[in-house]
Amino acid sequence: MKTKLFSSLLLCVCCILNAQTSKKVSEAELIKALNECTTYASTVLLDEEGKSRCDYNTIEGKWYPYEEPWHTGQIILGLLEAYKVTGNKEALAAARKAGDWWINLEIKDNPRFAGMVAATHGDDIGNDQIVFATTSDGTPGIFELTRVTGDARYAKVATSASKWLLENMYYPEEGVCYDLADLKTGEVLTQNSPFYKNKKDQKLEDVSRPNTEGSPFKDAYEFSKDQRFRDAHILLSNSLIEKQDKDGIWMRYMPNHIEESSFHPRFNLWYAESLLEAYELTKDRKYLEAAAKTARTYAKAQKADGTIYYVNYTDGKPSDKGSICGSAVAFAGILWIRLAQYGYDEFIPSYEKSINWVLKNRYAIDHPDPNVRGAVVNTRYRTKKGQVWLTHRDVGTSFGLRFIAAYYQLKYKK
Repeated sequence: MKTKLFSSLLLCVCCILNAQTSKKVSEAELIKALNECTTYASTVLLDEEGKSRCDYNTIEGKWYPYEEPWHTGQIILGLLEAYKVTGNKEALAAARKAGDWWINLEIKDNPRFAGMVAATHGDDIGNDQIVFATTSDGTPGIFELTRVTGDARYAKVATSASKWLLENMYYPEEGVCYDLADLKTGEVLTQNSPFYKNKKDQKLEDVSRPNTEGSPFKDAYEFSKDQRFRDAHILLSNSLIEKQDKDGIWMRYMPNHIEESSFHPRFNLWYAESLLEAYELTKDRKYLEAAAKTARTYAKAQKADGTIYYVNYTDGKPSDKGSICGSAVAFAGILWIRLAQYGYDEFIPSYEKSINWVLKNRYAIDHPDPNVRGAVVNTRYRTKKGQVWLTHRDVGTSFGLRFIAAYYQLKYKK
């Protein structure tokens, strides 16, 4: 009798929790959030030039650049997705301004980099290194800008940069792309990566990845119809499947850390998203299955209230609660929505938790600090030279815009 009573109580608790996380979100709530996030992205996140201001140190009250090309590209994509829903011209104008900044990164004075963009990393490795992912993670917004506006200038530059990546950093025999090229010498770094400064004996996995982040080759193929781009996206997607572990993670590649069993909050989601693009190109369900493996691990990492933290583990250790990653909540939500639309209904509770989290966890629009008003919460706690480094990051809002728009399209534009 006690067992039956316990089971009944547990069932009731589960029903209550499901009712709470599945609370219907109104159309008005979504539109309000999109417009407030649009205003924030347009007037605060983008500077006078049109590039992202990136990381806001909340202790110093100061902005710091961090991989500006991809951060800017994702703000563009978020603004465009919001524009499709709201028709807010502020979003489109800001996206175009940011897109103009991005395509002006095209390198025209160095024949070694002809057609490439100066997508340097910044932060710990400085501005002398062009990074594959710093380029590719920004390209979805640039290609989408051409689709939305009809202005081919944007996609032409993104395609040109993708062509340089294909011809100089793609290593099809191993199913990878090299990570870095030296902006001064033009050398692609095939032996040693500055990401592993203290590691003398570096292997291929340390200087390259099966890099499909942002799916630049897929977008370049659709714009240019150059078959080489399609072939590269599919080859790399197959490589992703080969190199994926049982948890759907690519643990051997940074910024995952195999020695700690920790995985990055967004890195694996980029790859899973690109696998969905491979499915769209081929209709081969093996890509869906691989993406779903990744999505399940993130569903496990998501807490009951919808939170995803910055550092999570595959070996059962609890998440490090030092940093709250709103961009992962939103990015995973985008992936979960797409998979549910492909028939993976198991992810519906996850994206419902995500939408409630994103709507609730935004800074007030009358917050005393104008640098965060209306932003989706995305914190990063670190220390630098003994100083606490607590930042609010732009990516919470850029991915938040994409996710809120995707949820709106799912619920109100069937």
